[in-house]
Amino acid sequence: MRIFVTGASGWIGSAVVPELIDAGHQVVGLARSDASAAALTAAGAEVVRGTVDDLDVLRDAAAASDGVIHLAFKHDIAFSGDFQGAAEADRRAVDALGTALVGTDRPFVIASGVAGLAPGRVSTEQDTATATANGSPITIRAATAQAVLDLAQQGVRSSVVRLSATCHGDGDNGFMATLVATARAKGVSGYVGDGANRWPAVHRLDAAHLFRLAVEKAPAGSVLHGVAEEGVALRDVAEVIGRHLDVPVTSVAPENAAEHFAWLAAFVGIDAPASNALTRGLLAWEPTHPGLLEDLDKGHYFPAPTTTA
Repeated sequence: MRIFVTGASGWIGSAVVPELIDAGHQVVGLARSDASAAALTAAGAEVVRGTVDDLDVLRDAAAASDGVIHLAFKHDIAFSGDFQGAAEADRRAVDALGTALVGTDRPFVIASGVAGLAPGRVSTEQDTATATANGSPITIRAATAQAVLDLAQQGVRSSVVRLSATCHGDGDNGFMATLVATARAKGVSGYVGDGANRWPAVHRLDAAHLFRLAVEKAPAGSVLHGVAEEGVALRDVAEVIGRHLDVPVTSVAPENAAEHFAWLAAFVGIDAPASNALTRGLLAWEPTHPGLLEDLDKGHYFPAPTTTA
């Protein structure tokens, strides 16, 4: 298949592209910079220049493809305080891509998340995302995922891959890297409360394999969980970080979480275990790469800070 991938040079996308190419697919990647375009070309993909705000570019590229995987998200503005703006831009991009695929029976796969699905219990693929307030970023993202699933009624083989709270691996600059940087800066490796809250986790290479399976054969309207480990306690994560950095491991009171963890405080205290049973059964997906704690213990999250003379 000729597959258009947004976010193709990003953390997950840069693993999805070779996964697709190695399986014999032709990849066309969206690139917003010269560096991204060069990386995609080196990986063996074609390049379409543009951003998620270039809706005509998205529509044209989707219409010329046999399938679409949408991974792009404005993480830069989301993590600088404008998560709502990022979520709204994502919805516009999804609508543009979906419009181009209506009536084609072609696959359309997007990335979403499992956090907040079922507070207090293990979430499953059958759970529906809920939100606390109309117009909130969580509401917008949940509505975006549902809009994609609804395209199954309009001749699109749509599916949503809900990714784990952490997609880890060598080169990760996300949540795990931020926890490590925070521990190094604060001189302690912290967790919130008793640290028993759990994050589901998946290695990015296992996630990439799931996206390939989804675009190849997920039934229309499928919800899939990119979850290799149901839940890893954040206290256990803090202990590995503390051991590698040789700093104390300590509890941070919930009321002090914002001061200690900054923007990550909104996430580091949540308990969001998630099952992958239905996904594994539907697509025969079997994660094979290291789990989160094993990956942390490999040491690549802990390079010594560079110093200048």
